[in-house]
Amino acid sequence: MAKRRRENIPLSEALKEFIDVNKLQKGMDKVDVREAWTNLMGNGVNNYTTAIELRGDTLFISLSSSVLRSELSLGKSKIITMLNDELKKEVVKKLVLR
Repeated sequence: MAKRRRENIPLSEALKEFIDVNKLQKGMDKVDVREAWTNLMGNGVNNYTTAIELRGDTLFISLSSSVLRSELSLGKSKIITMLNDELKKEVVKKLVLR
């Protein structure tokens, strides 16, 4: 358990320290990637998205439409760039559409 501090610190700094000490960043990245996908892709793609899973630095997206899967596969590098820009750090290095 961390030592108690006497000075006041901002809540954002306290949360960041809590995440670092308890090694929760990978779990937070999984949640953030899921949220970024839904924000960036919009309702059209989200209606056909059945599963979003981040394993390491690879993002696995399951889609129920083969036509949409082939269309999105043409722009994988752009999607990866958009997701990392949204997250403000490089979390996703590879995208797998299934």
